Amino acid sequence: MTTPVTSNGKDNSEWHVSQASTFQVGNTRHICESAGIAQGKRAEDLDETDVKRIRECIDQNFKVEGDLRREVNMHIKRLMDLGCYRGLRHRRGLPVRGQRTHTNARTRKGPKRGPMSRKR
Repeated sequence: MTTPVTSNGKDNSEWHVSQASTFQVGNTRHICESAGIAQGKRAEDLDETDVKRIRECIDQNFKVEGDLRREVNMHIKRLMDLGCYRGLRHRRGLPVRGQRTHTNARTRKGPKRGPMSRKR
């Protein structure tokens, strides 16, 4: 269950802008339309009925936060257990989607391992 009003101090911004930090909510304007809330309404101006409608809409239509993270991690673990190419790339910490690794991919591979420095 997600909290539709952020607790990180962005209460004075518009509601759909303040929800950008929630993991994978995405298009919050769609949530506003389906919950029947004006798009320009600020997070501090939402009353309890608005919050309840938003929460119900998110719970019915989206997987967010912990549930979504758990599902993604289970998919990755399944690939690694199968031993398929994508799973092996995940296991080795290399790019999974066919990117070049000869010169790039420093984010996945980590810092360069240069020649060992000699002790003097």
